Amino acid sequence: MAADLTLYTNPMSRGQIGRWMVHETGLSHDVVLLDYGTTMKASDYLAINPMGKVPAIVHKGQVVTEAAAICAYLAEVVPERELAPHLGERGDYYRWMFFAAGPLEQAVITRSLGFEVAADKQAMVGFGSYDQTVAALEGWLKTHDYVAARRFTAADVHVGSHVMWGLGFGTLPKLPAFEAYAARLAGRPAAQSAKAADDALIAEMRGAADAS
Repeated sequence: MAADLTLYTNPMSRGQIGRWMVHETGLSHDVVLLDYGTTMKASDYLAINPMGKVPAIVHKGQVVTEAAAICAYLAEVVPERELAPHLGERGDYYRWMFFAAGPLEQAVITRSLGFEVAADKQAMVGFGSYDQTVAALEGWLKTHDYVAARRFTAADVHVGSHVMWGLGFGTLPKLPAFEAYAARLAGRPAAQSAKAADDALIAEMRGAADAS
């Protein structure tokens, strides 16, 4: 019998955010693995996500794309897990969830692609500058163990994924606040089980590529 929740992903993608969030929910789910340029661009998947990108989920017929949206949506599906913010916690939760989806990702990707925004053009971009963006997040994490609510929430899945990737791939500086935050999140059982699943698939994919 098919599960109510299906995750569409590729282990070498932002799909890792989706898998971690799904594991945090504890929900029974199916996983559909997609390949770049083939199944990810096939008509049946484009009917789910016209962008042809992952992750995406389908939950009881409801399609959700974009990693931040998936995190926010699934947090509300399992209120007993307290992954969503309480009323008085929503400001920080939404602020930093979408800071990671907007300014942080834009700043990191822009720099990774070799673009630098001239000082007189920084007002035109949402992140201003890479240094400004990094300093804003560092300043918050210096005084907060988690990005909201003084406890782990779905916002930490999204922000934490960006921080851990940034540290791992060298796109974020290895600042003490970032390293402490990443270590705190990496100890979560759901983070570990999701990473193990993706790492195993990556190893399998690389082994198949080497054998071909």
